[in-house]
Amino acid sequence: MNELNDDDIPAKVKAIFTEYLKKHNLRKTPERYVILDTVYSIDGHFDVETLYNKVNGSKYRICRATLYNTIELLLDCNLIIEHAFGKRKSQYEHSYKCKQHGHFVDLGSGEVTEYSDSRIQQIQKSVEEALGVEISYHSLTFYGYKKRNNI
Repeated sequence: MNELNDDDIPAKVKAIFTEYLKKHNLRKTPERYVILDTVYSIDGHFDVETLYNKVNGSKYRICRATLYNTIELLLDCNLIIEHAFGKRKSQYEHSYKCKQHGHFVDLGSGEVTEYSDSRIQQIQKSVEEALGVEISYHSLTFYGYKKRNNI
């Protein structure tokens, strides 16, 4: 459910990441930017293995250590979000200009379905006001079984 209407998103996320790297005195390597670009080219959720396969289709050969380290950096600067859907390995999705949404995990198939409901924003606002906090992001996941039609 990534709402990427802005054509300038690659430049904006690159600027955010560059500023983060400068602030933390980290190297601005081409491999890190290839990973960032690849993450933002994926629509929806991805796992590390999927990302690894995609980045190594580029002209760079990126090792798993670089991939895992860069994922940690992207998490820390809020450019991606990590989800742990039940027993499955971690799933990620990009978070810049991403529409707030929830997830439903089918316990039978493991399939993850995204949904949007305006009441989620109302609940978030209510929690912020009640607790005097500012919520950066949230995770709302329902688990169950999809109803099957007996046709």
